[in-house]
Amino acid sequence: MNQDPDEATLVRRTAAGDREAFAELYRRTSPWLLARLHRRCADDDVVADVVQETYLTVWRSAGSFAPEGVDGSAVGWLWTIAAHRLIDAFRRRARQAQKPPIALSETVAPAAEDEVLAGRVGHELEQALLELPAEARQVLRAMVLDGLSVRETSLLLGIPENTVKTRARRARIALREALS
Repeated sequence: MNQDPDEATLVRRTAAGDREAFAELYRRTSPWLLARLHRRCADDDVVADVVQETYLTVWRSAGSFAPEGVDGSAVGWLWTIAAHRLIDAFRRRARQAQKPPIALSETVAPAAEDEVLAGRVGHELEQALLELPAEARQVLRAMVLDGLSVRETSLLLGIPENTVKTRARRARIALREALS
């Protein structure tokens, strides 16, 4: 049985100069990394630069990966690098007196009735989310807010894909019951 290496193994092989391992690590992790970065920055150019800087850092410093420091997660290590690079990009922009653009969800003002209903539903949803177990909230955050797939969520949280599916299903049922 041929088993694909996990991300931590790919990082260790990258540290040894294995370009194929680095390419596989990029192929596996870049989609969710882009999704998470786009949730935090609307500027495509900044996100592209951050992704490039992140993987350049991974290539150069894969030997410094210490699984103990990030709960054994190579994906967590990679996200830490990306988050630091994004902060650096924001700081560079601030020094240049430019603010990164913020994604605008809607340019038309909603009707007063819609705002009242959204406030009530939003409060009820917030309360229902707070009542969920922490594990379920993590899965929903990754899949809904960050837009990750089941596989990407599994990699990010370090849990099996079937566990991700089960937690997501249970969370949806609990939310549906709480909001009905």
